[in-house]
Amino acid sequence: MTPFKRIALVANVELAEIANLLNRLCCFLEKDGYSVLSEKRTSYLIDSKNIPIFDHLDKSLNLDLIIVVGGDGSMLSVGRSAADLNIPLLGVNRGRLGFLTDILPDDMEVQLKRVLSGNYIISNRFLLDISLLRNGTKVSSGEAINDVVLHPGSSLRMMEFELYIDKKFVYSQRSDGLIVSTPTGSTAYALSGGGPILHPNLDAIVLVPMNAHTLSSRPIVVAGNSDIEIKLASRNELSSMITCDGQNDLSHQPGDVIHIQKKNNPLRLIHQEDNSFYATCRTKLGWGSHLGSSNRNR
Repeated sequence: MTPFKRIALVANVELAEIANLLNRLCCFLEKDGYSVLSEKRTSYLIDSKNIPIFDHLDKSLNLDLIIVVGGDGSMLSVGRSAADLNIPLLGVNRGRLGFLTDILPDDMEVQLKRVLSGNYIISNRFLLDISLLRNGTKVSSGEAINDVVLHPGSSLRMMEFELYIDKKFVYSQRSDGLIVSTPTGSTAYALSGGGPILHPNLDAIVLVPMNAHTLSSRPIVVAGNSDIEIKLASRNELSSMITCDGQNDLSHQPGDVIHIQKKNNPLRLIHQEDNSFYATCRTKLGWGSHLGSSNRNR
């Protein structure tokens, strides 16, 4: 018996081609007897008027599953709330890369039927919890599934900061900033910055300097339970920013301390049973496929 009875739909409403896909999805779910709810903005694109509408995700909705129609950005937006509520997430890919979404529109009904009948795997992805401290007092906070990025905003000048891991001094640095990434985010901005690709199952965090003012500064990988502190130099004059998942910004001041650690509640992603991280990398990153049989043993 499928554990998914009550399903919420959330879509990237800025994609023009979403409406047709959403209505196909609604027809499929209603025909198979699932209880379907729709996020408010998503509901404007759905023809059926019998679907209950909600403004925000919360426990009172009693959801078993959230299906997100869009790209990885849409999954990140919904995922932070879903993790807090311990509701699994399934993605229908209408974006570009789609590392988090693996249901394809052309074969959506067949793939969904397999997943909803119980043929799926769950991938637990940890989040980062961010606290901004000023004179020892928390002034703001955030969370990220992919990454936390310290960057200079609109300025072209370098910033100065010190990095501490588990209260131990690592280095001081002048650079354009620092990317602190989960394994999930290692294929996103951290990869563009020269960081390594981490398998999603790893309990690790990668720190990638951005254009550091030294040739010896390289990405480092630390344990997932590490306590990370970034102390901003008091002489910084930049109006730099801390950005979580490329979506939420935290403003800070010179002398502030950024505290980053693993969040307790993971995000539960639902994937098809035959999902392969390496196959996704081959498809999305253009890795080579098998050599011809005549060359395979060379």
